[in-house]
Amino acid sequence: AERRLEDLPTAATAREALRRNSAVILVPSLEAGIELVNRFAPEHLSIPSTDLLPHIRSAGSIFVGPFSPEAAGDYASGTNHVLPTSGYARIRGGLSAADFVKVISVQQLSPKGLRALAPAITTLARAEGLEAHARSVEVRLRG
Repeated sequence: AERRLEDLPTAATAREALRRNSAVILVPSLEAGIELVNRFAPEHLSIPSTDLLPHIRSAGSIFVGPFSPEAAGDYASGTNHVLPTSGYARIRGGLSAADFVKVISVQQLSPKGLRALAPAITTLARAEGLEAHARSVEVRLRG
């Protein structure tokens, strides 16, 4: 790392970032490394090949192979640069067009469909103490 920093214009900033926010962690096996990655949920993850992709569950953006630098994802390869940080990739991916889409769910049941679902609906409604919900089904089925 030090050799790479020698002629970098931002060497002082990079050194400080490495000192404060970086670590080299040796793991006993590939499996342990994958487990660590999934628990740490990095914003950026570089892996050598697609063989590991099925095992990665938590990363903001994954860069595969020697010709996929993080800078490509930041500026030109088409992925989003707004990524989850601080381990938030365990529960959230990067910003996407879907974040700007308003989703409205619509249900339209037939009489036969409501009859089929009625036992589950009324049982769950009553278990939650929502008697009016249960009755809203029953009154429709009685006509």
